[in-house]
Amino acid sequence: MADDAYLFLLPERHPRLGTALAAVGDLECSGTPAVHGWLQAHGVSASSEEVRILPFDAEAFIPEDAERLPIPLSEDEAVRVAQACAPQSVTDMETELLQFRETTQDWQGLVHRALTAGIPAPRIARLTGLDPQEIGRLVL
Repeated sequence: MADDAYLFLLPERHPRLGTALAAVGDLECSGTPAVHGWLQAHGVSASSEEVRILPFDAEAFIPEDAERLPIPLSEDEAVRVAQACAPQSVTDMETELLQFRETTQDWQGLVHRALTAGIPAPRIARLTGLDPQEIGRLVL
């Protein structure tokens, strides 16, 4: 683990940046004395909306006057933080891409199941956008 993110206190009347620490779920580093001490020193709890988190590479977005603390994250935690901080449309798009990858990894199996179910090859091509010749190769 290295410093993969920053905890920071969002200054008053400042636009929301990153995401609330509580929104990303439990992080291993949240139970460390360093994080507890930092929170206590600033008189806030981990569930406060003021306590925000941003990935390390987004440090430039943290206001200059904001109190900050670099924290280490596991690979899984870093992904959760990045997704929580990403605009919702990016997260939705990434989810769609993952679903597409899962579907396209076995597109031949899907086409075979459709053909077995009695769906004509031209109809499969129209519904999937696959090249009719590719579907035709599977029929042979």
